[in-house]
Amino acid sequence: MTNQDNPLTGDALIKEVCRRIRVARSYWDAHNNAACRGERDRALVLYNTLTKEQKQQIPEVLRVWLRYRSEKYFGAHRTPPKSRRQSK
Repeated sequence: MTNQDNPLTGDALIKEVCRRIRVARSYWDAHNNAACRGERDRALVLYNTLTKEQKQQIPEVLRVWLRYRSEKYFGAHRTPPKSRRQSK
C-alpha cells in the first residue's frame, strides 16, 4: 500500500495507476463488482492527477477500460449498489 505522507510523483505515480487499473480488471473478471468499483474509483482519482503526457504513458488497453468500458457499468447513470443488510 502507498504511504499517504509521501505522495507519488512521476514514474511511480504512473506505475501505481496501472497497477490499480489491473487490480480493478481482475476483480471485474472475478465478478466482484463491489471491490472492482472501489479499486476503479481509486484508480480514477490517481489518473485524474496525471498530466496529458503522463496519461499517454499508460497502456491504451488500460486507459480504454478505465474511462469507457467501465463507465458503462459503473457510471453515474447506473443504480448505486445497495447494502447487503435488509432493513427491518
